[in-house]
Amino acid sequence: MSDNTSTQPTQTFADLGLSERTLAALQKADYLMPTQIQAGLIPLALEGVDVVGQARTGTGKTAAFVIPILERLESSKKVAGPQALILTPTRELAVQVRDEVVKLSHGRKVHCVAIYGGKPIRGQIEKLRAGAQVIVGTPGRVLDHMSRGTLEWSHLTWVVLDEADRMLDIGFRPDIEKILRRCPKERQTLLLSATVPPPIARLAERYMRSPQTLDFSPKGLSVETIDQYYFTVDRERKFELLVRLLMREKPRQAIIFCRTKRGTDHLHRKLSRLTKRAECMHGDMQQGARDRVMKELREGNVRLLVATDVVGRGIDVTRISHIINYDIPQFCDDYVHRVGRTGRMGREGVAYTFVTPEEGPQLTRIEQRINLQLVRAEIEGMNLVATREAVETAEAETSEQDDEAQPKPTPFGKRTRRHRRAL
Repeated sequence: MSDNTSTQPTQTFADLGLSERTLAALQKADYLMPTQIQAGLIPLALEGVDVVGQARTGTGKTAAFVIPILERLESSKKVAGPQALILTPTRELAVQVRDEVVKLSHGRKVHCVAIYGGKPIRGQIEKLRAGAQVIVGTPGRVLDHMSRGTLEWSHLTWVVLDEADRMLDIGFRPDIEKILRRCPKERQTLLLSATVPPPIARLAERYMRSPQTLDFSPKGLSVETIDQYYFTVDRERKFELLVRLLMREKPRQAIIFCRTKRGTDHLHRKLSRLTKRAECMHGDMQQGARDRVMKELREGNVRLLVATDVVGRGIDVTRISHIINYDIPQFCDDYVHRVGRTGRMGREGVAYTFVTPEEGPQLTRIEQRINLQLVRAEIEGMNLVATREAVETAEAETSEQDDEAQPKPTPFGKRTRRHRRAL
């Protein structure tokens, strides 16, 4: 892959050589100036160059590939069948990209269809038969349509792999390769990703034609717009800490990340007893319920969203002011993308991570990944972690009350050490 990182953002979209119709659609969408990834990728895409675009979430990657596709899209009267295929890792992102295509195609007649699991396939087939020009879909459902013969690529001009690293993370690589092998070789391929690990580089080398690389990802997260803190807290006191933190911060909207679906449901039930403006989202929910939650979140009716990493990437909700990692993420990159839900497009945001005393090494790995040391936070008047003396006192009191009883967990929990920082 050749490297091209010197492209500087231009002053206006007009400097990118876009048509008056596209400029009018951008103005209506209130897109005033191109971001770095947009200014770098759009001119190359308009020239037909394969591009690997690397930038963190919230930097306008979706518009960066949608704009050149719409600019060069042929009328459905001239070309029958899909001309562009955009692959995304999740259903929510597929819907978001579809909505972006619709928004930026103002003034044009463009038929864009989103296809993904969790929705009846029959309705999607009917939409495809109506003559879709742009297909946005998850790899599994796209393959399903291909096997049924309801999708064919004889007129396909563009393939976009959006959030490519995430698609590989969740096991879509075989499906992606099957799809790419059946697409026309004379196509333009755009790959967008927050990170470009070796598997992504190998995918680009195998299925792209001399791609140019645009790397606009900072070495760390944007500390100017995202304040990042951590609490050391015993597991048994995490919910109490969450409630106290929410009372103190009064977030406009917050996403609270849990590691498991079961933990997400459990925390949502507890929060729902305190507020009616809490919802949850994870992969086991019906698609209709997930769509409803996302709609309510975007409209501002949901204040607290408890979620797994199913919404950790690619979802653009501009009102999110706080991210709370109730469970520290298993992988460092998941931290980057969780926190990327706030501070989007230069807005201010704050992120808090709950770390139990034995999870210190995981926090250290995250800090090394983002090249930034998180700031330790405290809640006034709240002891978050038991001290050794407190545990010994509690154990002694328990022993005096019942000498014959087996030792019981203390009210403070069994962990007695704060983690050691390794930076």
